[in-house]
Amino acid sequence: MNLLRAASTVSLLTLVSRITGLVREQLIAAMFGAGAATDAFNVAFRIPNLFRRLFAEGAFSQAFVPLIGATHEREGEAAAQVLIDAVATVLAWVLLAVCCVGVVAAPVLVWLIGAGLAQFDTAVLLTRWMFPYIGLMSMVALAAGILNTWRRFAVPAVTPVLLNVAVIAAAWWGAPWFERMGVQPILALGAGVMLGGLLQAAVQVPALRAIGKMPHIGWVPAKVAAAWRHEGTRRVLKQMAPALLGVSVAQLSLVINTQIASHVAVGAVSWLSYADRLMEFPTALLGVALGVVLLPQLSAADARADAARYSELLDWGLRLVLLLALPCALALLIFPAGLVSVLYHYGRFAPEDVQATVLALRGYGVGLAGIIAIKVLAPAFYARGDVRTPVKVAIGVLVATQALNLVLVPWLGHGGLALSIGLAALLNAGLLLGGLLRRGTFVPGAGWAGFAARVALANVALGAVLAWAAVSIDWIGLRAVPWSRAAWVAAVLGASAVVYFAVLLACGLRPRQFARRG
Repeated sequence: MNLLRAASTVSLLTLVSRITGLVREQLIAAMFGAGAATDAFNVAFRIPNLFRRLFAEGAFSQAFVPLIGATHEREGEAAAQVLIDAVATVLAWVLLAVCCVGVVAAPVLVWLIGAGLAQFDTAVLLTRWMFPYIGLMSMVALAAGILNTWRRFAVPAVTPVLLNVAVIAAAWWGAPWFERMGVQPILALGAGVMLGGLLQAAVQVPALRAIGKMPHIGWVPAKVAAAWRHEGTRRVLKQMAPALLGVSVAQLSLVINTQIASHVAVGAVSWLSYADRLMEFPTALLGVALGVVLLPQLSAADARADAARYSELLDWGLRLVLLLALPCALALLIFPAGLVSVLYHYGRFAPEDVQATVLALRGYGVGLAGIIAIKVLAPAFYARGDVRTPVKVAIGVLVATQALNLVLVPWLGHGGLALSIGLAALLNAGLLLGGLLRRGTFVPGAGWAGFAARVALANVALGAVLAWAAVSIDWIGLRAVPWSRAAWVAAVLGASAVVYFAVLLACGLRPRQFARRG
């Protein structure tokens, strides 16, 4: 398997979701701007997303996917189906209870994450509408684990697009209809989220039936009790514990920062959300792709006790991070006004919102390389069965993040929240890398100094192009000619990429050097 090609494939599949997600954010920004109502929606949507990341995409997936794969490989189809049914039964009943509690406790949840919201009651109502989304997404995660085990990758990859399309439709058609009916338009977004969740769950059904692995959920007490007693269920719950702790630390930092942002200014939660959506592009396309490709390869190398191969894989991943993450970080730091303007500066999204989002984006940009590097470094520990070290590092980084907030937020407001996350990501990556180096797990390959010098020179050239464009063009003033502004941004980014890779080629760096085979 060509690792570069595999990573590129994952990136392309992720790209569709990120593009539709960005269109979703563009439409919300244009129709609702960045104010009290959007703050309420972002906090309310963050609550089910928080639980989704903790359980569906986080701890549950990390525990269930390896187990179902091993069961299918060692014990066959029948045993795998029994495991699927048992886990699905327990998951369904737990989710039903969690969703009921979440709907009732919505005021408490909103208070915990955004007590300073100007439209607190709106956030509570939206939370009650959207909380069942966590139940739908957890079942989607179960389905994705099954489908990926049976090598049916298309449906899990396309599924997130349905949420974005549903919210886009809700904003475009639903919000005006709600307004005509005398209902607050922002509530349409909550309805769109639930529609998207239902669509995502629905498309799993034919895909699961096609491979004969549709989960059978037990509804009578005897079957529920048998599912709880199943050895596979107990193993999933046991393995979820350390993974849940690791994911919880990162999410706790997000909760604290959202709470602080709700008190900083009306619109602060939305400004951070818009900036975060833009930052997710390089994070997902590069960081997630590298993590997905490297983890199984690192695990295989560790299982063979092939230390040289293990170190070579890490070296390959980190060189790609340096090569591709640094220019993305420079774009966020030097050229944020152009990016934010062309994406969000329409309708009710005011020039002041552009400047506020730019400030947040620069803060995130400081740590972009660290955020992406973590996606390579953390799997290096997981592949060796070491979950504790990344968790301990994450706890230390959580403390450091909040210490930075004490210093930066009074100075930079919501921008200080973004900068603290960026600096903490660099600290996290540095501690993980230091741990690998101290243990001798990672031994950098030859030529790092020359490679870093060539990348630095290329980034200087790229930065010069971006800096010229940032100061020479009035990006906010081009609002009246949006297509011209979009063309200028595309031209600047294209020219920067050409300059960057031309300098690398002139310095002797060739793409084939990264086409490592697994």
